[in-house]
Amino acid sequence: MKILYGVQGTGNGHLSRARAMANAFAASGVAVDYLFSGRPADRYFDMQAFGHFRTVPGLTFASSHGRLSYLKTVLGNNYWRLLRDVLSLELEGYDLVLTDFEPVTAWAGWLRGKTVVSIGHQPAFDHRVPVAGQDFRSQLVMRMFAPGRVRLGMHWDSFKAPILPPIVNVGHADGESESHKVVVYLPFEDQEEVHALLMQVPEYEFYVYAPDNKAARRANLHILPTSLQGFQSDLSNCAAVICNAGFELSSECLALGKRLLVKPLRRQMEQSSNALALRQLGYGEVLESLRPEPIRDWLASSAPVKRVRYPDVASEIVQWLTQGDLRQVSQQDLSDRLWERVTVGS
Repeated sequence: MKILYGVQGTGNGHLSRARAMANAFAASGVAVDYLFSGRPADRYFDMQAFGHFRTVPGLTFASSHGRLSYLKTVLGNNYWRLLRDVLSLELEGYDLVLTDFEPVTAWAGWLRGKTVVSIGHQPAFDHRVPVAGQDFRSQLVMRMFAPGRVRLGMHWDSFKAPILPPIVNVGHADGESESHKVVVYLPFEDQEEVHALLMQVPEYEFYVYAPDNKAARRANLHILPTSLQGFQSDLSNCAAVICNAGFELSSECLALGKRLLVKPLRRQMEQSSNALALRQLGYGEVLESLRPEPIRDWLASSAPVKRVRYPDVASEIVQWLTQGDLRQVSQQDLSDRLWERVTVGS
């Protein structure tokens, strides 16, 4: 069996999930080629798990000061290049196209009649999950940005639907937590505003990651560029995490038992819905705006932390993908089997 796997590169969460899947594919001996889109080729990092991979521009999303910009998103993409890449993508010899919200592989496979499997958080919104800020545009993006005939959605609860638990880095060992160490990842916010805010809470040491950061020390801030090894090391022994309401990082925080405060990207339905789900499930708190008081109050609170232990979802998906006609194999059985192995505790 040979698979073409397309990965949306705009967010590091898609890449993190793809790394876990790549390791599972390698362990199973399945031949996989990888294509990434959504960011410039020189902005990818720690890509060793994917071997020789391809990049194309694809489509990306633009934001400014913590808010999704529809106008910049529409004007900032090259749609002629997207069409050319979709029509010219060679799919001969592939048995399956797997897409993690990646439009070039998804549309190329769709137009050529290939079996396309959409994997990730977005397909979970096909079902009755917590939703906030939904409108026609967000519904259209969720369904049509990267279409698939088979859709494997992931969430923090099954919500009585054939939804899977998240894929997390199950080999990521956690260390002893340092009570005043806080990891901060707010890449969609103005970083100077973030730094000024956190310096108003001097009782804590903040390890602040963002893609364009230069390594520096500033008062109680450790300012760091995004990196896989450094970020995971700090995540493993911090006491708390402040981040945007992306799915993958929040999932890893739950798996490590870290206190979680999320600030959703404004005007982005997925992140607003994630924030709502975390609050409803009792897994995290929501930061509505960048102010020091709610951060200080949250850090000083003694609310218990729920740690969620997930099975090796990536390996189960690889086994499921290779067992036959995917339209005839029950997603509900896969979902039930995985959720039976999820435990929630302190």
